[in-house]
Formats: sequence, C-alpha cells, structure tokens
Amino acid sequence: MPRYTHPDERINSCPTQRDSDHMRCAKNDRPLLELSARTRKYTTTNTYKLKNKTLILIQFKLLIMRVVITKDYESMSKWAAHFVASKILEANPTPEHPFKLGCPTGSSPLGMYRELARLNKKGVISFQNVITFNMDEYVGLPENHPESYHSFMWNNFFNHIDIKPENVHILNGNAPDLLEECAHYEQMIEDAGGIDLFMGGIGPDGHIAFNEPGSSLSSKTRIKTLTTNTLQANSRFFDNDINKVPKQALTVGVGTVMAAREVLIMCNGHVKARALKQAIENGVNHMWTVSALQMHQHGNIVCDEEACCDLNVSTYQYFTDKQRIEGLVEHYIDMFD
Repeated sequence: MPRYTHPDERINSCPTQRDSDHMRCAKNDRPLLELSARTRKYTTTNTYKLKNKTLILIQFKLLIMRVVITKDYESMSKWAAHFVASKILEANPTPEHPFKLGCPTGSSPLGMYRELARLNKKGVISFQNVITFNMDEYVGLPENHPESYHSFMWNNFFNHIDIKPENVHILNGNAPDLLEECAHYEQMIEDAGGIDLFMGGIGPDGHIAFNEPGSSLSSKTRIKTLTTNTLQANSRFFDNDINKVPKQALTVGVGTVMAAREVLIMCNGHVKARALKQAIENGVNHMWTVSALQMHQHGNIVCDEEACCDLNVSTYQYFTDKQRIEGLVEHYIDMFD
C-alpha cells in the first residue's frame, strides 16, 4: 500500500477507501489521527451534473481544526465576541427557533462578554431569542455568593444585555438531589434542540468546564471533585485561601460540549501554553480533556501570542500562514467596526 509523508500535513495523493483507513505517517508509522488536530480524516460526497449523467465524487479530506492566533488578550476577546455575534446573526433566531449558546465562566471570557454587551447596546445584536446554558457551578455555594457562577454571569454578562431571564439556565449546586439536577440539565439541553455554539476556556491542566484530567471523553453533566491544581488556580477568587474554594462542582461533560454543533475555546497567557500545546499538537487524551476538540467537526480555538510559547515553530508558522492567507483575524475583528 502507498506510504504518505507528512510535511506540514500536506498530502499530495488522493487515497482510496482502503488507504484512508490505514493512512500512516512515514516518519514514525503512527496513524495521522494521533499526531495532530490538523490531521483528522473525514469524507464528503459531492454530486455533479454532466450532461445526462450524474457524477458522485467521494472525497477523503483532512478536516482542519481552526486555530486563530491573535496578538494579545484584547484582540482575542474581540475576535471571539465577533465570531459569536456573527453566528447568532447568521442563525436569525426567533422565539420559535432560538439560538442556543453554551457559556463559560472564569477570566478568559470576560473581555468577550464586555464586547458582546457593547455590540448589544450598539444595536448590532440582540439576545432576546438566545437561550443560554452555563458550563458549571460550585456545589454548596449560595447563588448570591459573589463567587458563585450565578453571580458571575449576571454581574459580568446577563445584566448588560437584553436576554430574557427565563432563557438563562445555570446548574443549581444547592439542589436537594444533585444527580437529578444533572440529569434534568441534560434533558433541558436535549429538549431545547441541542447547543448551537458552546464557548469555553482552558484550565492550566487542559480541562474544559470542570472536566478534570482523567474525565471520560463521553461524559455528560455530573458531579466532579476538583483537583488540587484547580483549587489552587481558583483560590485567587477566594482571598487566595484554598480552603475557601468549594471542593466539588456540577459540570457539563466533555460529551455534552462535543455534542454542540460548534465549539469555540479561548486560551490566553503563558500559564495556558502547555495546555494549548496538548490541545493542538498531541493526540486525544483524557488527561487533557480539551484535546477532545480534535475530534469535533467544527472546533475553533482562539488564543493570544503568549499562549503559543510552547508550540513547535512549524505549528505556529502553519496556523499564522493560514490565517494570513485567509484573513481570519481581520475578518472577525473588523466585522462590526
């Protein structure tokens, strides 16, 4: 069978069905799927009309996970906000067919939320026909606690846009039956028709939502015990006292996020550099749950320069060349200016 070299993921031959199922990297004889987010196999079928004949062409192509590198946090936030706004506008949601948006908390999305609120006040976008589902909430922390994710979302986003309160969904970490709360949350997402766009950040250990290292990649909404690394990272919100950080949380699962029609992950700062490298350059691994994004058909990562410091030079060059040619950064940053 033919062998395929792997120079910057450029494959010059057109593989057959059998070849595509056994595609290997000549350098180390490992499946390309394990090598990189840039090398996910997929098939498309195109139909062409040629006079009185119909030609059905089955193409085996490589799905490219979109990775956008911006110069700093402000640019990353603006790109993410405009990307989200464009998706909502494109969907043209109505009360009968609302847009379903998955929302994260933490420091990464703050700039994006501010820009989305600005666009809302400017009249560019409305959230009246948007339904939101948050990623997670602490267990045992009162909703009115300043560090609860209920407080976070209303203080930093929902109070600044025209969203209807009944369209906001956040897990209840004080529910009498936490298992039932998790099951009910999944059911609400299903009843709504699924998530159109799930936004998220990355923890320093590569977790998305509170899906800590070792989480099942097919997991659904459930209770999670937080790792020491997460407790230490979040202690900055609790007077830098790790003992004040709740030890458990309710969180959507990796499978819940992956079931969304599209996913946008934000990653910024040196502290996230190792996680970004694992997400892009290495294989899918439950110890770095963000790496599951490699398997999503519409996965997007937007990051700043600082977060790229651990990437291989060839990886960095590949994505910056691609976005320069396609105008990916300017297209969204300048979209509403």
